[in-house]
Amino acid sequence: MTVEASPYSQRRQELLARSGLTGADRRKALADLTDAWLAGLFTEAGGPVGGAALVAVGGYGRRELSPGSDLDVLLLRGPHLRDTDAAELADRIWYPVWDSGVRLDHAVRTPSEARRVAAEDLRALLGLLDVRHVAGDVGLTEGLRASVLADWRGFSSKRLPELLDSCRERAERSGELAFTLEPDLKESRGGLRDLVVLRAVAASWVTDAPHAGLEQAHETLLDVRDALHTVTGRASDRLALQEQDAVAHQVGLLDADQLLRQVASAGRTVAYALDVTAHRVEHAVLTRRSRSRFVTGPLRHSAVRLRAPLAEGVVEQEGDVVLARDARPAEDPVLVLRAAAAAAQAAMRLSPHTVDRLAAESAPLPQPWPYEARDALVSLLGAGAPAIPVWEALDQAGITTRLIPDWERVRSRPQRNPVHRFTVDRHLVETATTAAAFSRRVSRPDLLLVGALLHDIGKGWPGDHTEAGVAVVADIAPRLGFDPAEAEVLVSLVRYHLLLPDTATRRDLDDPATVTAVAAAVETPENLDLLHALTEADALATGPAAWGEWKAALVADLVARTHSVLRGHVVVPPEPLTPEQQQLARRGDLAVTLLEAAYGLEVTVAAPDRLGLLATVAGVLSLHRLAVRSATATSEGSMAVQVWTVLPEFGSAPDARALREDVRRALEGRLDVADRLRRREESYPDQGHRLGRAVPPARVDVVPGASESATVIEVRAHDRPGLLHRIGASLAAAGVNVLSARVSTLGSDAVDVFYVVGSDGRPLGPEQAREVALAVRGALR
Repeated sequence: MTVEASPYSQRRQELLARSGLTGADRRKALADLTDAWLAGLFTEAGGPVGGAALVAVGGYGRRELSPGSDLDVLLLRGPHLRDTDAAELADRIWYPVWDSGVRLDHAVRTPSEARRVAAEDLRALLGLLDVRHVAGDVGLTEGLRASVLADWRGFSSKRLPELLDSCRERAERSGELAFTLEPDLKESRGGLRDLVVLRAVAASWVTDAPHAGLEQAHETLLDVRDALHTVTGRASDRLALQEQDAVAHQVGLLDADQLLRQVASAGRTVAYALDVTAHRVEHAVLTRRSRSRFVTGPLRHSAVRLRAPLAEGVVEQEGDVVLARDARPAEDPVLVLRAAAAAAQAAMRLSPHTVDRLAAESAPLPQPWPYEARDALVSLLGAGAPAIPVWEALDQAGITTRLIPDWERVRSRPQRNPVHRFTVDRHLVETATTAAAFSRRVSRPDLLLVGALLHDIGKGWPGDHTEAGVAVVADIAPRLGFDPAEAEVLVSLVRYHLLLPDTATRRDLDDPATVTAVAAAVETPENLDLLHALTEADALATGPAAWGEWKAALVADLVARTHSVLRGHVVVPPEPLTPEQQQLARRGDLAVTLLEAAYGLEVTVAAPDRLGLLATVAGVLSLHRLAVRSATATSEGSMAVQVWTVLPEFGSAPDARALREDVRRALEGRLDVADRLRRREESYPDQGHRLGRAVPPARVDVVPGASESATVIEVRAHDRPGLLHRIGASLAAAGVNVLSARVSTLGSDAVDVFYVVGSDGRPLGPEQAREVALAVRGALR
């Protein structure tokens, strides 16, 4: 045999290293080189021209070879080629390929066998739809292609729904390409696998996909996969965080954020095309099945539905929203928003043809927007979830950025926070459509929905996103037609969109200064209701980790107290201890109770007051795998009473007697809590290293003016076992008493706030407060 694998491997490496050869040209060149090599192997192996054919399938058949791609190859054998001869021929071809180190996915089949496999296995079918001749009997290849296509088209009404169901199942497993921090370029929804599905649908002749931007999205994803293979040196489709910067540079982008933004944009284009195509397929299949019941007679034509009016210039036809025959987008600038609102309110889709026409012909909206345009935008968002595919259709056509030019800055922008599920722009739309469910709770639903749509618009600019958002919305609101007073409310929603959750989880709600500060910021009960609804919608749209019963209850409590202040009522701090807790304090000895609470478990500890008591109890709770959600401490004479709200990290609640005994042993010095926590922490893997990122250092701040009766110290740190114990121990070492604490955990980050006083029971002086903050920061280093 004169053809060897090593020369191919050498030429392949030279091709991949060739300067200036990238993208589709390199993929084609690699496929051509591989074709020539395999054709040579086929000939040298004695491949009978009339009895066998070597064909490429799948990605190789489409000439989409990346540096780490498998070779998907099928050896077709004719009816006159014996099994033993076919097997010997295959071995003479496969062994040199294996020796070269190239991964091979291979099979030997007759055309009828290949046809039968395609009829039973959707993935095999998708590969065979892209069959391409490499060597041998062309007739065998062409016959296989024709028969597979004929079968696919003949049974498309049955198999297309099955194919689309498989897409949905895959999306549930692999997530969405556009909204995943580590997307799978192939398997995620909107990835390369979905592009293959779109090709298959087009080959069925049932319908076709929207083509706008699809070819560019395809090339983008292939280029990124090529770069990923080059950077990692292996066949990988998962775009891991630690490799994104290198992949970005490989494709000529500045950084990982630009890369994710480009990938997200491509993924959204593919996902939108798949959604539209699936909708068309479902309609076509239903129509075929309906018509097949009638062979003759007028009922045969009853599937053609009349146009039903939805709004001025907008009608519904066969399940899609289209323009009326007399609609003139060039003369009616509000038509685009009116059509979008009508579609969303009817829970229908804008037809792709209508979207294309609106994009091409719509006149620009006057500045400021007329009332009808603003009302249509509010109606669109107020439809809730059905507004999302409508907005996506406008976005894919470039209409959203024409309506709100500032939208371009946040479009497909990634959020490098695992708590967030979506890109910035999609999060804004999700927040607005979620807020639609709360429109009955506010006096101005229009301001709620538009405020929700714009609350994070500042993330498209450098610096603090809230400050940037205030400036952007102050400019956008008048352009949308809002008067100065309404614009100021929108600006206030952006300025304070984090006020309620931050205050509720990090400040002492029993301190009058807390509620007074919130009331001064929101100014009116109406603004407070708007902010409350926005807060909940924002958290729900962010992800499951951003909202829960505990946080909802704290925010609701803060809102209720602030309402009292805004309505002129005097805020009377509630009794800090229940009669039962006071009774525990009067006993004068250690008492520990564990009770079921509305949002977890309530642990009450009554003990003689002393420095470091909070740290000791926090350490014992950590040893018992209890995550602290909140904590308060109150003095009753010489006794301190701590009330903790905790949640088991896993499993059930600990035994109350064991918990009480461990607190007693720790206070008596018979249980070294610090050592136990240290040994437990050492047994944990380094999470920052495992995640492929450096954990930011802890931040400790003194919050001026947050309380009249104490000094407020806020700690932000990576959550880990014993964190609260370590903080409490450093506060005790600094000689300060903890009056109360507010603890919250968001994903892997902890935000803990402590109200502390000196030994004289008064707030700390500025210098002492700074020294205490430095000591805590040092303890967490």
